[in-house]
Amino acid sequence: MQFVIKIDMKKVLYTLCLLACLTPAGYALYNRYFAERTVVILSTNDIHAAIDNFPRLATAVERCRDTVACILVDAGDRWTGSAYVDLAPEPRKPIITLMNRLGFEVATFGNHEFDSGREFLRDMLDEYRFEIVCANVRAAEEGKFPHIPAYTIKNVGGLRIGFAGVVTNFQNGHPEGNEAGFEGLEFPDAFDSAEAAVREMKPHCDVSAVISHMGCKFDTLLLNRVTDFDLMISGHTHLMLAGEVNGTLVGQTKKALTAVGVTTIRARGRKILDIDYRNVMLADYPCDPEFQAMVDEIKSDPYLNEMVGFNAEALDLYGLADMHSSLIKRATGSEVGFYHKGGIRLSELPADSVSRATIINSDIFVSHVYTIVMTPEQMRKMILTKYNDDGNINESHRIDLFCTEPYTIVTDASDRALNVKFPTLKEGRGYKTAICSYVFENYRGIEGSDAEYYKEPTIPEIFMDYFVNNSPAVFSNAVKQHVIRE
Repeated sequence: MQFVIKIDMKKVLYTLCLLACLTPAGYALYNRYFAERTVVILSTNDIHAAIDNFPRLATAVERCRDTVACILVDAGDRWTGSAYVDLAPEPRKPIITLMNRLGFEVATFGNHEFDSGREFLRDMLDEYRFEIVCANVRAAEEGKFPHIPAYTIKNVGGLRIGFAGVVTNFQNGHPEGNEAGFEGLEFPDAFDSAEAAVREMKPHCDVSAVISHMGCKFDTLLLNRVTDFDLMISGHTHLMLAGEVNGTLVGQTKKALTAVGVTTIRARGRKILDIDYRNVMLADYPCDPEFQAMVDEIKSDPYLNEMVGFNAEALDLYGLADMHSSLIKRATGSEVGFYHKGGIRLSELPADSVSRATIINSDIFVSHVYTIVMTPEQMRKMILTKYNDDGNINESHRIDLFCTEPYTIVTDASDRALNVKFPTLKEGRGYKTAICSYVFENYRGIEGSDAEYYKEPTIPEIFMDYFVNNSPAVFSNAVKQHVIRE
């Protein structure tokens, strides 16, 4: 004889609800499997020491915490960008103090975390009150750098959320930056590391997230290969993103705390019903008084606040490029000046008085100048090598080298650069050329003669001297570099 047992799920649910009311064990059972819940992941990326909006971020975070279970995470590049933070009495510490106070819980490394080298970063990690995850960084010699876990799993409102971390390593086998910053560290393949991390953590979590500081092009390559992530918190390319790649949600909040990323997860028990990502602009929030007082204190340095000159015309990126390239050319008595896009840290310079902090912020790396005699053919090779560098797709196939002299890059239909035309330079002639130290020391394809390193003055000192002695300063927003397709 065969028995058929029929289960009335409504009665089961009613019974569990009754048990939930009567016993702690029953409530836990109901909450785990049947209760609907909402959890929020708040995210930032590429803060770059821009603390002015931190009080608004604090207000947004506290409002979220008042209404729903949430966790606060960051996708790297917390410092390098403001003299008030980077040149503080305890360098770079102010941004970590603010993040600790607000209650960040998980973060990964950006390339600029390594700007001051392995030992500085190792010591700074002792100041963090939040977890760092990064699947593809390790000490070259055991004991010289803390072990960084590939991932962590956090219980947020009853949901287990796994966070893996990964940082770009596509420039000479390490993140973008000066070689010295990465000495003593190794950066295994980012894609292999991320894939291994998610496969290990996914069986133990309800939602799997990757905090990536690789940039959107490499993020896309990763997600086309690895499909196990539900969410990617992205960074590095300073874009405002809210979309999907191969079934994975992807979000990025531009830079400098322009916005906060909001990932909303709805679940019944531990069954995920829906995940949504959106960016929320922080300009719409009032400033939290406590955090505003902290920021005001950090920015109270009278030396940095001193006005040193006046800028005559509001400058955009191209005007700032003209300022950078022309001033290093002028200071070294050169005939041509080159500056790289990534070294221009201001997004604009208003027509107004200019403070010492603003001058320093324009080249927060405190770069130096090299001069080298180059022919147009040698300049052409340098520009073509950079443009066609498929190993670093975040910084290739774009105008990356601004110059005092106009030039045009000629590409084919596949966007491969074939030629560079210099309308004002004479082929075969050598020109004394000023180049910022990052380009000279890190770019490939640089050839020439009579190279000379200028230890002094530094580039911020060159800028400072010019504004002190030549205000109102006048530069041009004219676009001098172009790309055409043949």
